[in-house]
Amino acid sequence: MSESNLIFEGDIGLLKDMTIAVIGYGNQGRAQATVMRDNGLNVIIGNIRDEARERAEAEGFKTYDIDEACKMADMALLLVPDEVAPDVYNKYITPVVRDKEFFILDFASGYNVFYGYIKPLPNMDVIMVAPRMIGEGILNMHRQGKGYPVLIGVEQDVSGKAWEYAKALAAAIGALNREGGVGVRSSFREETLVDLMTEHTWMPLLTASFLIYYKILVEEYNVSPEAVLLELYISGELAETAREMATLGLFEQFRLHSRTSQYGQLTRIKKFLDTDLWDMFRREAEEIASGEFAREWTLEQKCGSPVFRRLMDEFKRSDFARVEDRLLKALGRRR
Repeated sequence: MSESNLIFEGDIGLLKDMTIAVIGYGNQGRAQATVMRDNGLNVIIGNIRDEARERAEAEGFKTYDIDEACKMADMALLLVPDEVAPDVYNKYITPVVRDKEFFILDFASGYNVFYGYIKPLPNMDVIMVAPRMIGEGILNMHRQGKGYPVLIGVEQDVSGKAWEYAKALAAAIGALNREGGVGVRSSFREETLVDLMTEHTWMPLLTASFLIYYKILVEEYNVSPEAVLLELYISGELAETAREMATLGLFEQFRLHSRTSQYGQLTRIKKFLDTDLWDMFRREAEEIASGEFAREWTLEQKCGSPVFRRLMDEFKRSDFARVEDRLLKALGRRR
């Protein structure tokens, strides 16, 4: 990666005189709004009348209907789920923003702009500050005075200052200007590709490997299911290993394992690399890049999400899930 792709600082002062509307007070909305307020910015919340809005009010934010918040704001962070964002944008944001002289619209995901479900108005700077961190993680880093990684992109720059606004926002939500904070110069397209490739390849592959591992050891080798789930992830060792990957690097963390483990992993990596996984990953990348998956997901939603519901129910009723529930309850992690 070129040094020029890395961003470490942003000027929060560019946002000091603005009213910033956070649209959606979910995990990301709550975290980003809280950090910006702590950094001295004028933050309001735009949200439907639900429990999230009540929580925002209880936590001291001025809350408004979405269109009213956007009418008052100079910048809006659209932090609602991807599947509802186009409706929110078209019904509540566009009508009150189209006549403004200038407006800044931020996204935490490239999905809707990249696939054309949201079409920016010509009077907008359209930026993306996409934390590689869950909302609670953002708040934890903020409490420690530390930063975290973000992808930063600009889709439309009508002011000539969109990149500066994007970097300022990244600093305002606690990602930059702090130890451990770094932005990567990216794009809406790139964020969508890396995000969906994670969700379509190694994450389902990991889950599938768990299910296969479980079935073979429990059914064919008479291993107790509790021992299997502890070994896979419930012990917390997997989470610790992932943390060390993020700290030391993927291959450097190998030295924290026994030589037997290192040898077994290294030799078997090669076996998997010699399979047709390459073809599967390439097919997924093509479906993402071409928009085929986005069209599939849009159709699924229009039909009432029957495949999504069936698969979720199927997995939740599996023997794997029942053993997991029993074990987590025994460990006091689930009621």
